[in-house]
Amino acid sequence: MGTGISSDKIDLLIYGPTKPLINNGFSDQFVLHKYETQHDLERLPAGVAEKIRGIAVTGLVPTNSAVLAKYPKVEIISSFGVGYDHIDAKYAAENNILVTNTPDVLTEEVADTALGLFIATAREFIKADKYVRSGLWLTQPYPLTVGSLRDRRVGMVGMGRIGQAIARRLDASLVQVVYHSRNPAAGVSHKHYPNLIEMAKAVDTLIVITPGGPSTANLVNAEVMQALGPRGIIINIARGSVIDEPALIAALKSGTILAAGLDVFAQEPKVPDELKSMQNVVLLPHVGSASVVTRNAMDQLVVDNLKLWFAGKAPTTPIAETPIKGR
Repeated sequence: MGTGISSDKIDLLIYGPTKPLINNGFSDQFVLHKYETQHDLERLPAGVAEKIRGIAVTGLVPTNSAVLAKYPKVEIISSFGVGYDHIDAKYAAENNILVTNTPDVLTEEVADTALGLFIATAREFIKADKYVRSGLWLTQPYPLTVGSLRDRRVGMVGMGRIGQAIARRLDASLVQVVYHSRNPAAGVSHKHYPNLIEMAKAVDTLIVITPGGPSTANLVNAEVMQALGPRGIIINIARGSVIDEPALIAALKSGTILAAGLDVFAQEPKVPDELKSMQNVVLLPHVGSASVVTRNAMDQLVVDNLKLWFAGKAPTTPIAETPIKGR
């Protein structure tokens, strides 16, 4: 529930899933108005909306121009997570609103998840676990897995902070790595492919760690999967929107590719029944950064960015579209 209107304090909107560290992270210099969904925001009185100066976005809740237009005095949006495709960054830039996110503090955690998901998918560890629990191991050994890290070449779809952390882990595992991005990544020695189809033809595994949003929607489509081929494994640790989900289901069914490991989905938390029924798919509930230590660090960065701004200082992690000016 929202709190009362204040004329001499800083009014903040806490928008999205409840996060105790964020809710309890502000001094009484701030007045907090807490609403979990876009529908809940309709209950925020107009008089309060006109006073909001900062917004903490705590999850993947729609923060588009229609939402932001209701807060004419907003100066900063401090968003939880690295991806910010749910926020209208163009509108923010045009209206002199700073947007921050929470990179770096989750890089290693997400990279760990990506490598673990890749190994679990290639070596069928989830399926093997079920085999033991079922008692089948008492009658016969588990079949050899077709997938292995030993003879694979990984194509990274994206080579930002997290992509580079994943690549470091693959290098240590003696797995060949190449990557696709619009432009070569500075300081990265791995081979760059400007064309995703050409990279898919040259590898047998894709690890997807590129931002979401319109520019990457369905980037990994049926043509890419066809190019990847029947030994192909796709790992998605980015956004569900980056993969054409119906095409992925069709490719897994037909044997166009071998397997997939997915931490994200097109309409999460809804996951297609067809994916849930497949034995060659490992499914995770969007847990890439979901450890207590990492999520606490992300929560704290949301709070810190807001506090820095209202103390007249530069927040730590502005997004590229809204660079800090004048501080």
